[in-house]
Amino acid sequence: MTLSKVLSLVTFLTTSSLVLGHGHVKNLIINGVSYEGYDSVNFPYKHDPPIVAGWTIEQLDNGFVSPEAYYEPDIICHREAVPAKGHVEVAAGDVITVQWSEWPDNHHGPILDYLANCHGPCEEVDKATLEFFKIDAMGIIERGRPGTYADNILLENGFAWNVRIPENIAEGNYVLRHEIIALHNAIEKYGAQNYPQCFNLKITSQGSDEPKGINGMSLYDPDDSGIYINIYSNPEDYKVPGPPIIEGGITSVKQEPSSATSTASATTTY
Repeated sequence: MTLSKVLSLVTFLTTSSLVLGHGHVKNLIINGVSYEGYDSVNFPYKHDPPIVAGWTIEQLDNGFVSPEAYYEPDIICHREAVPAKGHVEVAAGDVITVQWSEWPDNHHGPILDYLANCHGPCEEVDKATLEFFKIDAMGIIERGRPGTYADNILLENGFAWNVRIPENIAEGNYVLRHEIIALHNAIEKYGAQNYPQCFNLKITSQGSDEPKGINGMSLYDPDDSGIYINIYSNPEDYKVPGPPIIEGGITSVKQEPSSATSTASATTTY
């Protein structure tokens, strides 16, 4: 282990109380099969971590990306993200369960899902060229101080969120960008917290749509009404940030716990 990693580990251990406050995606469940995600807390210390579909990120603290980085590469797939070395196959119309390791009950905010066509193997894609289109998004469910948001449903379902791959999109290799935006401190400028997590997918489909996307560094602005907001003021309306949901996408599929009956590994072959 290098000196820098040792020092990082010491820092991580001494700040473990902060780590416990947030989370990362630990696995995906597709048709009852569980695929391991990138374990941002433990994989950096493994000599030969497994090949997974989740992108490699610098998230030892289970932390977030600040709105101050909205125009920088870190907002695309999290801090210092590099493409995963593998991918998983899914059919258009299938539902993917995104299973988080944990999530605090006081963060309150929307959950959003995007896809971006890699136009080739996602393992080799330049993240700065990805153009994301939104396939689902859920914001506020019930008004209040602070009210009930999508992440409350994730909590109720054991830190799990279901996302459906639209049936109408063309087959190909895509990056799934799954994200929670925490608004508990969004009353302050740059106080929102973004938790993007990315995964390589090979999507099989009979569809032909190729939705136009938006560069990851143009998805949000720190002054967006769904980003810079006082959720404790019982706002009359809440607009989920980012572009509109594409045709064929939905606000959300039915959210319910999903269990895996088997496990499998990401693949590197096409």
